[in-house]
Amino acid sequence: MTASVFARRSSMPAPADELFAWHERPGALERLTPPWSPVTVLERQGGIEDGGRVVLGLPVGPLQVRWEALHRDYVRGRQFRDEQVRGPFARWVHTHTVEPAGAETSLLEDRIEWALPGGPLGAWLGGAATERMLERLFAWRHRTTAGDLAAHAPCRARPMSVAVTGASGLVGSALVPFLGTGGHRVVRLVRRGTSGCDTLRWDPEDATLALDGLDGIDAVVHLAGESIAAGRWTAERKRRIHDSRARGTRALAEALAALPHPPRVLVSASAIGIYGDRGDEALDETSPAGAGFLADVCRAWEAATEPLTRRGTRVVHLRFGVVLTPAGGALAQMLLPFRVGLGGPAGSGEQFVSWIGIDDLVGAIHHALVTDGLTGAVNAVAPEPVRNRALATAIGRALGRPALVPVPAAVLRLALGELADALLLSSARVLPTRLGDSGYRFRTPDLDAALAHVLGTG
Repeated sequence: MTASVFARRSSMPAPADELFAWHERPGALERLTPPWSPVTVLERQGGIEDGGRVVLGLPVGPLQVRWEALHRDYVRGRQFRDEQVRGPFARWVHTHTVEPAGAETSLLEDRIEWALPGGPLGAWLGGAATERMLERLFAWRHRTTAGDLAAHAPCRARPMSVAVTGASGLVGSALVPFLGTGGHRVVRLVRRGTSGCDTLRWDPEDATLALDGLDGIDAVVHLAGESIAAGRWTAERKRRIHDSRARGTRALAEALAALPHPPRVLVSASAIGIYGDRGDEALDETSPAGAGFLADVCRAWEAATEPLTRRGTRVVHLRFGVVLTPAGGALAQMLLPFRVGLGGPAGSGEQFVSWIGIDDLVGAIHHALVTDGLTGAVNAVAPEPVRNRALATAIGRALGRPALVPVPAAVLRLALGELADALLLSSARVLPTRLGDSGYRFRTPDLDAALAHVLGTG
C-alpha cells in the first residue's frame, strides 16, 4: 500500500514548551475541531502520551462513522503521534512536531501519512478531495492555534479557576476548551447529572440555590438561558425567556454573593437587543436602552447581577451581537438556502446587523475575565456592522453562491411572528467602543475574513 503524505508547518507565537503544553491540556481536541465539522468524542482514555486512545464519531451524510485512534511515540515537549486503529482510511498516521524557534516563538508541523481504501481506484476517486480537505482543515487549525496562543500570552503566568453556566451551549462549547488549553481550570455548572471534579449541579430556577463548591473560585461566566430564536414567541415562551435570564441570573448572583469568598469577576451574557430597533444610529455602551420585549429582557437580565456588585465583585455585562459560526445560531440556519442558491437579504436588506465571529466572542469573554479595569456594559460585536444585504452578499461570496433571493418581511412575519421583527428586521448599528478602548485585538474584524475562517473557505 502506497501512502500519500500531507504536511503543514507554521510559526507559532509562543515558546515550544507552551505550544506543546497547549496540545496536552483539556480541550485541545475540541479546539482543533472546526465548526463546520460536528465531530463527536464518543470515548477517551488518557491523554496524548503513549497508549492514549480516542474514539470519534464522524458525520458522513446522514450516518456517523466511528474513528478510533491510538497515541504513540510521545516525546515530552517535542512530538506525539496518533494512528488510526479503526476508521475510514486504509492508513492514517499523524505526527505532531514542535520545534523551538526563539524565546517566544516556535514551529508547529503536522505531517499525515494517509491512504484511502480501495487501492489505486480509491486514490483515483477520492485522493484529490482528501488533499483539499486536509489543506482546509490544517489551515484552519494552525490559524486557530496561533490565535489562541496569542490571546493567552499576556496571562500565561496567572491561570484562573472559572465556573461556566451554559457550558454545552453554542458559546460555552467553544469557550470551555479555549479556557482549558490556556491552562485555566474550568468547572461546568450543569442542570442534569451529578457533581464531580470539574462539574457542579445547579438549578437556575431554584431561589434557594446553594453553590458552596464554588467558594473561592476566581471567576464565573454566565451563559445559560432559554433560547431566544428557537421558535415563535408565544406568551408562555416569552415568560420562559424572561424568567430564565432575570430570575435565573438573580438566583446565581445571590448564591455567589452568599459565599464567604465570592468570585472576583462575573462575566454575564447580555445582548445588543437592549438597544432595540434604532435604524442607522451609531450605538455604543453610553447609548440608552431601547423599547420592546428584548430590550426589557436585557435590562432585567443585567440588573439581576446587582447582589454580586454589592459584594464588590467586578461584573461585566457582555452584550452579544449576531454570532457567526456554522455550528449553530443565525448563520447555521442561513447556510442551507444559500448553498442551494436561494439565499438573499431579509426584508428590505437595509437594516444593520452587528456581528461577531465565534472566536472573537470567546476572545472577548476571556478579555473581560482578565482585564481588571473592565466593568459594566461591553458590546461584543465586530468593529464594522454591515447592512443585512451586505451580510447576505458576503455569505454568498464565501460559499460561491448567488445571494439574489430576498425573503419579504411579510413572509418572515407570517412564519415567525414578533420574533421576525425583533431579530431579523430590526436595525442596530452597534460599536465595540469599550472592548477596543480596553485593548482587545480582533482576530477577524473584517466580515469576509470572519466568514472565510468559520466556513473554512479562506
